[in-house]
Amino acid sequence: MTTTTVDLTDARLWADPGIGALVDDLRALAPVQLTHTAQDGPVWSVLSYEHSSAVLTDAATYGSTGGSLLGTGGAPAGAGKMMALTDGKHHRDLRAPLLPFFSPKGVRGSAERIDDLAAQVVADAVAKGQVDLVEVMATVPLVVMCDVLDIPESDRDMVVSVCDAAFLGTTPQDRRAAHQRLLPYLFDQAMRRRMAPAGDLISVLATHKVKGRLLPIEDVVLNLDNIIVGGVQTVRHTAAMSIMALLDNPAEFQRLSEGAVDVDSATDELLRYTSVGLHVLRTATRDAVLGGVDIKAGDKVAVWTWAADHDAAAFDAPHELRLDRSPNRHLALGVGPHYCIGAPLAKAELGAVYRALLDQVAEIEVTGEPVHNQSIINFGFDHLPVTLHAR
Repeated sequence: MTTTTVDLTDARLWADPGIGALVDDLRALAPVQLTHTAQDGPVWSVLSYEHSSAVLTDAATYGSTGGSLLGTGGAPAGAGKMMALTDGKHHRDLRAPLLPFFSPKGVRGSAERIDDLAAQVVADAVAKGQVDLVEVMATVPLVVMCDVLDIPESDRDMVVSVCDAAFLGTTPQDRRAAHQRLLPYLFDQAMRRRMAPAGDLISVLATHKVKGRLLPIEDVVLNLDNIIVGGVQTVRHTAAMSIMALLDNPAEFQRLSEGAVDVDSATDELLRYTSVGLHVLRTATRDAVLGGVDIKAGDKVAVWTWAADHDAAAFDAPHELRLDRSPNRHLALGVGPHYCIGAPLAKAELGAVYRALLDQVAEIEVTGEPVHNQSIINFGFDHLPVTLHAR
């Protein structure tokens, strides 16, 4: 058994330019090793693509109800209630009614709206001059979430403002306070639509029955909050981190600008390369052997997605940005039963943002020091000041 003294839950590690070499060295020692973390105690760290895929596809052995993220402070309140914290049939029961809203067919029906929105957001940013790209990139997924949830127009400014604070607040206390304002609003909307349902996502979830009984309203609200968080955070962090990745790789950026690389292919590679959802947590439900080590029932097992997506055993030259990489079976959006339900929508939003930037922007000038956030949940920037120079 290999035990590492490197605490991978230290977010400062992931901002270090040497993180690729560090992860490669750790993986070479052992693909699965024991990490002593500051907040969560001993955790099995999974660093290879092969073993990460094995954990994520085997929900019977590596369960989600004990929590899906490190550093969240103990047993999650939504265990057994939220899609992210359920497994097996109950997970499928919660997921099934929501699939049409996020299916490729459903997303195609919204493609023009998403493209128009991204184009307007970029145009506004160009007109302003210097902007914080993190804030700009939050706008598209926030508005799209309002569309999916059918938030009334009269409430949208408030909801966007509260979500801004929940996701972009400067302190954890500010972000928590904003979520506490969002939850009562979602509760009110869920109750209204349970009584007078329509065809929107809130109505569908509020009237959904499991084993012949309506889903408890608390479960409805928890899942709605989780959908909003997931729908906004992944896209905004991936978008901002991707722009910096393109600036750091001007030859690839040039190929994309010239149309030598397809935007859809580039989107997948930028998802892999950034892998902003750094990890996924599972809890062993029974004794198992993984990567040559004995995992005991109850052990915490952390799949380090970024490490898996930069594993040379799975990807040729994994630390290089290759926008036309194919195949590209990355784990940035998961794999197995918990594969991100919003993956088609996230890819559509990212692609729309990239196209809007290519169409309207001649140069992206970084005008201040980028500031990384201190998160291993959605790793990215707190601030990325830029000026977008118009074509």
